[in-house]
Amino acid sequence: MEAPTMPSLLKRPPLGRPPLSRPSIAGLSAVVTGGSRGLGLLLAEQLAVRHCDVTIVARDERELARAEALVRRPPGVRIRTAVCDVRDREAVRRLMRDTALACGGIDIVIANAGIIQVAPVDAIGAEEFEGALDSIFMGALHTSLEALPYLRRSPAGGRLALIGSVGGLLAVPHMLPYSCAKAAVGALAEGLHAEAARDGVSVTAVHPGLMRTGSHLHATFGGDQVGEFAWFSAIAGAPVVSMGARRAADLIVTGVQRRRIRIVLTPAARAASLAHGLAPALTTRMTTLAARGLPDAKPASDAAAAGTATGTSGSGGTRGLREGASVRPPAHLLTRRLRAWGSALNDRMTGTCNQRPA
Repeated sequence: MEAPTMPSLLKRPPLGRPPLSRPSIAGLSAVVTGGSRGLGLLLAEQLAVRHCDVTIVARDERELARAEALVRRPPGVRIRTAVCDVRDREAVRRLMRDTALACGGIDIVIANAGIIQVAPVDAIGAEEFEGALDSIFMGALHTSLEALPYLRRSPAGGRLALIGSVGGLLAVPHMLPYSCAKAAVGALAEGLHAEAARDGVSVTAVHPGLMRTGSHLHATFGGDQVGEFAWFSAIAGAPVVSMGARRAADLIVTGVQRRRIRIVLTPAARAASLAHGLAPALTTRMTTLAARGLPDAKPASDAAAAGTATGTSGSGGTRGLREGASVRPPAHLLTRRLRAWGSALNDRMTGTCNQRPA
């Protein structure tokens, strides 16, 4: 595809290969996909705090309006919002074109859009894998391909970051569609870094571990929906093993600013990544043991009893995925209390991260 040739780009000719790092990103134009809630919202805020003009991108217009109001920024910093489905490459092409025209170019892009599905593989089918790949991998691919022509023209030297996950560095049981898609994002980031560096564009692969972003309310759950929601929400928010979302966003934006090639967040995630690299067979055996403690897949009739599902089909019939915000609490008192304790810090972030249902 030919690089766009519009007046705003012609005003921003390449100034030669930029230095590997810059002391400031103030005044640059940034785009964050999946920016209306969760980590994406806090990444947009971190960019704004550093005096970037930020375009926040998501599919839901109402969520975007709330996000714009939530983002803290210094006086004079411009926050734009744009409705776009990153699964649609033509829509992403229009997004980048319109942003470049409105902001005089694009200097930083963070591809963060995605979905989380939590269910045993017996409770889902190929459709769930396709959905994860479309939203997470193809979304990151479309964003990268359409952003690169503009990033190459940035006088500051373009910066691109792709948000992967520790789940893409080693497979997480009951989250296989997510792990497969995030693994592809990691490979894309490394390959793009090698090819884009000659044009002065840095590409950062970001692999966060567990973060307290309130994502359990928008993740979808299949099989034993109550049990899956209980373990996921508790672990995602558990003290010590999870990281505060604002701290994570600060580290990610700092790494992008410094043009780091790879960022792995949380000590637990770094340890898991190292262990898998040194002893992959042993790590796989350990995850096999961990999987035995997770809920079993439920028959379709049992899953339906948990409430109305989203209507996807699994390999064993219609199972359905249900959003976390509408999954009922565990019936067992001890399980309910353990989930509430583990998820307490995560639950507190739901308002800050714009995760509460409208």
